[in-house]
Amino acid sequence: MRGSTGHMTDLLYTEKDLVTSLKNYITAEENKLKQVKQWAEKLDVLSAIAMQDPEGFLGNPVNAFKLMKRLNTEWGDLESLVLKDTKDGFISNLTLQRQHFPTDEDQTGAAKALLRLQDTYRLDTNTISTGDLPGVTHKSPMTVEDCFELGKIAYSEVDYYHTELWMEQALKQLDEGEESTVDKVTVLDYLSYAIYQQGDLGRALELTKRLLMLDPEHQRANGNLKYFEFQLINQRKAQAQEAQKAREEGKEQRKRLTSDASKKKKRFREPVPERKMYEMLCRGEGIKQRRLFCRYFDNHGHPKYLLSPVKQEDEWDRPYIVRYHDIISHGEIEKVKELAKPRLRRATISNPITGVLETAPYRISKSAWLTAYEHPMIDQINQRIEDLTGLEMDTAEELQVANYGVGGQYEPHFDFGRKDEPDAFKELGTGNRIATWLFYMSDVAAGGATVFPDVGAAVWPKKGTAVFWYNLFPSGEGDYSTRHAACPVLVGNKWVSNKWIHERGQEFRRPCGLNETA
Repeated sequence: MRGSTGHMTDLLYTEKDLVTSLKNYITAEENKLKQVKQWAEKLDVLSAIAMQDPEGFLGNPVNAFKLMKRLNTEWGDLESLVLKDTKDGFISNLTLQRQHFPTDEDQTGAAKALLRLQDTYRLDTNTISTGDLPGVTHKSPMTVEDCFELGKIAYSEVDYYHTELWMEQALKQLDEGEESTVDKVTVLDYLSYAIYQQGDLGRALELTKRLLMLDPEHQRANGNLKYFEFQLINQRKAQAQEAQKAREEGKEQRKRLTSDASKKKKRFREPVPERKMYEMLCRGEGIKQRRLFCRYFDNHGHPKYLLSPVKQEDEWDRPYIVRYHDIISHGEIEKVKELAKPRLRRATISNPITGVLETAPYRISKSAWLTAYEHPMIDQINQRIEDLTGLEMDTAEELQVANYGVGGQYEPHFDFGRKDEPDAFKELGTGNRIATWLFYMSDVAAGGATVFPDVGAAVWPKKGTAVFWYNLFPSGEGDYSTRHAACPVLVGNKWVSNKWIHERGQEFRRPCGLNETA
């Protein structure tokens, strides 16, 4: 269920249907209660009159008869009314729809996606909690319960950093007076432990004391208080000993070490780790600038494009990445999505050892494969790619359609099989992936760029465009600079479709080069 906005939309309609069913149940219950209330009020008045003079009241034969009738018949009718089960329709509908409900795994996946977005785009908890995200049109603030649940999921994943962030946000909202079923004691219990696990004993102790002011009998907190105090004393002793030892070593040695470290720092510049570069590029930071060009392109006088060339724009020079504008129409996009939606499944990757397709935690999206014989439009799209690239499509993989919901991503990877993966595409029998063609079938409100961390390039989604690059040099060697990633979607919905083009059939269309890396 995770990774696709298409399926999440279906869940919204499911919930709408359940709300309607719930309202019908409430109306039926209110009508039943109204009848019971009228009955009670009528009997209350009657009983008040009767109890003023019970014997005199029953001296009236009509009253005696009506009493018998009420107790024998009408109270039985009232009992039937009270016992009448008006919830059947709602319960049966709920049971029917429950098969489509998200699982615990889905909920954990959604929470992890939110935490992933928080880290990648450097969002503070308050910004997320108030719903003040870039590009949002439907603000949705988070309650104390929401923040607490997110912190609890992080805690269950032994992620104390995010546990701290979200328990702090829950506590902040409670301190500001927000009403909640979650109490401060529970939040402080999680928060103090998460902070202790990260080594801040002083703050963990301070929060534990605050917890005990609210609940002096809290058993775990009383135990933690003694333990934290003991550990803090030991920590301070150790710090004092280290400080004394440093002083004894002498200022001159410290100066020399500082000088050496400084020289070393100047001499060797540490490369930016791939993960950090990936996240920077996703945020639009650290993108290297190039002098690039755009043009009208007819692929060397191709008959189809001689009179109506396409708009081609350079996105990067090495590796050479080009974007084609207005290359797929809105109608074609809608048809592709229509064909793909019923069969969207969790996206897979090719296992580098076995070559078998399987799901992976670093690729979070839903995908479907569309063959040329399913609809003439797919055949036309494949032909268009062939006409513009000059490459054979008969040996290419089928058109893959992917939908990335909020948090959906594909971490840095190569499209081609490396030398240590000889069986990567063995079962296809068409050689390695020589090139990649990627259609952008939606605009994305925030996030969702395709980035190349090794070279500092970022390509942003634009509906109706496509990007193309070669994964292999003409020699057949892999171009390692094409390592790329799909950044998490922060706000919105990302639809793409791609064509992985293989080596077989390209022998005369892209002849082998003699230079290994050119």
